[in-house]
Amino acid sequence: MATAFKEEANPAVDPFDVSRAEIWAEDRWQEPFRQLRANHPIHKCETSKFGPYWSVSTYKPIQHVEALPKIFSSSWEVGGITVAGDGIDNLQEGEEAFPMFIAMDPPQHTAQRRTVAPAFGPSEIERMTQDTRERTGEVLDSLPIGTPFDWVDAVSMELTTQMLAIFFDFPWEERRNLTRWSDILGDIERFDTPESRIERRQTAWEMGGAFMQLWQKKAQEPGAHDLISIMLQSDAMKHMSQQEFIGNLILLIVGGNDTTRNSMSAYAYGLHSFPEQRTILEQNHSHELAVNAMHELIRWQTPLAHMRRTATEDTELFGHQIKKRDKLALWYASGNRDETIFPDGDSVIVERENARRHLAFGYGIHRCVGARAAEMQLTALIGEMQKRRLRVHVVEEPVRVPASFVHGYKKMMVQLERY
Repeated sequence: MATAFKEEANPAVDPFDVSRAEIWAEDRWQEPFRQLRANHPIHKCETSKFGPYWSVSTYKPIQHVEALPKIFSSSWEVGGITVAGDGIDNLQEGEEAFPMFIAMDPPQHTAQRRTVAPAFGPSEIERMTQDTRERTGEVLDSLPIGTPFDWVDAVSMELTTQMLAIFFDFPWEERRNLTRWSDILGDIERFDTPESRIERRQTAWEMGGAFMQLWQKKAQEPGAHDLISIMLQSDAMKHMSQQEFIGNLILLIVGGNDTTRNSMSAYAYGLHSFPEQRTILEQNHSHELAVNAMHELIRWQTPLAHMRRTATEDTELFGHQIKKRDKLALWYASGNRDETIFPDGDSVIVERENARRHLAFGYGIHRCVGARAAEMQLTALIGEMQKRRLRVHVVEEPVRVPASFVHGYKKMMVQLERY
């Protein structure tokens, strides 16, 4: 469980600089956010490794900013969607811009999002649901009972990587490359040094080269459902530059991998941490409860801790004067613990009445295009675990991702038993 909040020993460190990797690695982000929500829900952090930024930590202001994309931009040109970016005019040594539609404003965003959205629509998700359940069951049936293993690797990574390979019709035997690329390209801590930025850039081009081969294959033999074929048939995306092609791949791979993977890991850790809630799921195998528990686990985990916006003009935000080009970090992880919306928000409550109101997939025009796919995969995991009457015990504290963007787990040793 979360460790207690403590004042930083170094007086130069702002205790409310919640972008610091160590508070996420050590799972001690909850208390500084609790204090921010109570006393400074919109707080200017003047000094951080990412420069000055505003923390927006409560539910309603986050929704407010998300609903005004003309004033609060997502564009890669002015910094993009994480606190790490400084825009096209301030690229650092070894850094390269890779535009993606989540880091664009309308109308470019609208056209490209509209292209890929049908791949994640209700009919496509329904078409894939039975296959997802069967693949989930096969993975669970391969796991040892009573012997410790790494849940992140054996379950979370394997299931999400399989799904990504299906979405892209990516070579099955090479699917773990998708995980490796995602881990490197989604890590904002890799903006720290020229060496790490160069490694990130090289990884992006390695991924781009592999997908360009797939693009050329699909140009000759298009598929019916895969994302590359869908892009090729779209006026908005078939003429993308190489950088834009890579950027959108980063978006779809990181979005499809990290979010679902870390929600699946939260299933194991969250229910282990709240065993009375696990008991409720063990005693009630209704689909309705599984769906509600899925939303609650996504809320509780919040796999992407923040999204960033940049002010396009001087404006006022709930009494605070925001200047043009100011960074705003919208802390979904904190908004999903906002006591005025989610009482006892630090706890997993599988029957929580408003669990669906979580902000983990964003809000407004940039709400996660693949949300239904993530929901379907986690619901399948819950249902297949129930069907097999399997219970997960976490046997040692997990190793967490040391970053303030992807909020997740690198390793989690667990043991299964039947109930």
